[in-house]
Amino acid sequence: MQRRSFLKSGLASGALVTVAGALSTPAVSQDRREWRLTHAYPKGYPIFGEAPQLIADYVKRASDGRLTIQVFGAGEIVPAFEAMDATESGTTEMGYGTSYFWAGKEPALKFITGMPFGLTAQEQNGWFAAGGREICQKVYDRLGVKFFVAGNSGAQMGGWFNREIDSLNDFSGLKMRIPGLGGEVIKAVGATVVNLPGGELLPAMQTGTINALEWIGPYSDLAFGFHQVAKYYYYPGWQEPSGIFDLFVNRQAWEGLPDDLKAMIETASVAANAFVLDQLAARHPAALRTLVDDHGVELRRFSDDTLTGLAKASGEVINDMASQDALSRELLDSILSFRENATAFTGVAEQAVLQARSLDYAYPKAGGG
Repeated sequence: MQRRSFLKSGLASGALVTVAGALSTPAVSQDRREWRLTHAYPKGYPIFGEAPQLIADYVKRASDGRLTIQVFGAGEIVPAFEAMDATESGTTEMGYGTSYFWAGKEPALKFITGMPFGLTAQEQNGWFAAGGREICQKVYDRLGVKFFVAGNSGAQMGGWFNREIDSLNDFSGLKMRIPGLGGEVIKAVGATVVNLPGGELLPAMQTGTINALEWIGPYSDLAFGFHQVAKYYYYPGWQEPSGIFDLFVNRQAWEGLPDDLKAMIETASVAANAFVLDQLAARHPAALRTLVDDHGVELRRFSDDTLTGLAKASGEVINDMASQDALSRELLDSILSFRENATAFTGVAEQAVLQARSLDYAYPKAGGG
């Protein structure tokens, strides 16, 4: 009886050791994946090239190496504007850029970012939270990818010009790099639109392929050296009061992930969204001062008449384009409905504060001066 008791005790202990060992080394830890991400910006480019790497680094750390993502810049696997093709086909599992880069594949993509006289960055994020993300996914479903918001440019500048823009007529004859719906509006008022990736813009201005361009804002524009090839820097960025950057994942690859890795990618996209907007807000002010004070750039504001003309043309162009596609119409109607309510609130919130802040009154400077 003592022998039988000893054997039972030993077997039970062995079973416990076996179970404990199994629990301490989960089978999922052996399930490791190596993915590739290609984006639309030059490798190492500040902020926009950093955001995809931030996503990759976060996912690797959060997953303890179960999902590693190798990041490639424009031209390393495919050219800048083919990142969506690479991800859709499965050449890469992930891609990063901005939605109007892929509008040749799906016209409704033009309405997701960079709508002239549209939403501010804060309003755009609010629209995504209020159902806009789900409508956007309908568009990206047509391309076979999962969609995430992973950056926002905030309010952009109106562009670089080698001649003064005093009226709407001055756009006539321009050869301008301006993507998305803004480009469609510029075409409607007489310009020729030439869409090029960022890395090709400076030589294009130098050779006369284009004689005007818009990119992002002071920090990014200074980095590319546009002040070397254009004299006038116009604002406001009517064509893009905010511009989202999209992260997209091949649908088959996405559906093959366990839920915890999916959650990590989603969380990483939220971090990238904040990173891009925050970094630009931090770096634009000093860059604008450098452009004006050190490089003699002439900062100009579009006249009210010019902006009114552009707004009228924008309404006509955007409405006509949305009427050609049911999903584009759904997107536009959703944005315009949100914009109506958001504009009313922004007017009594941020806009009113900015107007009050601009009043000429004494306010202490840094250091108490």
